[in-house]
Amino acid sequence: MKKLLLAAVAALACASCAKSPVMGGIYTDIKDGMAVTGNAGSTKVGTAEVKGYVGLVAMGDASIQTAAREAGITRIHHVDYQTKSYVGVYTIYTVIVYGD
Repeated sequence: MKKLLLAAVAALACASCAKSPVMGGIYTDIKDGMAVTGNAGSTKVGTAEVKGYVGLVAMGDASIQTAAREAGITRIHHVDYQTKSYVGVYTIYTVIVYGD
């Protein structure tokens, strides 16, 4: 029974790793681009995030629309994302929208 429980916990912990191309075993802090439009320049920055706990619970709204609305952006220039993870126990996924 202990082996089955350990295998289930390990599978859940690894399932959260699929979103990012590189994950550190103890600490991860990755920032990368998602999308670029033809709009030149950007004067506003909006963020939206999801937080995960112990690989079992994740809550939040990390949509591009939420990040744009938070900053009053109507024309999106580009979108980045950032993933931070602390020993896989606490994870933050942030969408960053740049625009006017």
